[in-house]
Amino acid sequence: MSTSKNAKVGLFFGSFNPVHIGHLIIANYMATQTDLKEVWLVVSPQNPLKQKQSLARDQDRLHLVRIAIDDNLKLRASDIEFSLPQPSYTIDTLTYLRERHPEKQFVLIMGGDNLPTLTKWKNYELILRDFELYVYNRPGYDLGELENHPQVRVFDKVPQMQISASYIRESIANGLPIQYLVTEPVLKYLESSGLYKNNRKKE
Repeated sequence: MSTSKNAKVGLFFGSFNPVHIGHLIIANYMATQTDLKEVWLVVSPQNPLKQKQSLARDQDRLHLVRIAIDDNLKLRASDIEFSLPQPSYTIDTLTYLRERHPEKQFVLIMGGDNLPTLTKWKNYELILRDFELYVYNRPGYDLGELENHPQVRVFDKVPQMQISASYIRESIANGLPIQYLVTEPVLKYLESSGLYKNNRKKE
């Protein structure tokens, strides 16, 4: 059994609006092909950089993540930010989780397109001081000045798909098929719930 501080948990933040196979491929890679014990998909109730009006209800998005990962023991859906002050800031969530779970070592997972703008995040210096960052490189993006930071690990072989949640929402609103873009349980829930069907307005 590993010691408590070796229990590395990756935190993959997102609106997951809705969760799709692109998200799951990245999360599963990080959970199975790095030294992370598991990955938590942290459903964000409100991203300070995004308008909230396009978001489905928090509980709907959380439910979609839960049924998407199903019985994968390496992945977990987290609603931790639902009970924290909004808008949600990553440093606040990281600090809260570390205090609540001192036996775990939390690692922030992010795309290479976000790394160059990390310096615009609230208290980014504390993030870099206290937490490791596992960055999945995106083709065509310059990782910027933080690429060689000692707290940053870059992974170049993470499989990625050009799928966006906004494309899925628009497809649903226009009656177009989304089969293969989401898992079968997610597809069935979206069809039965009518979620996103009234999202015709341009975002």
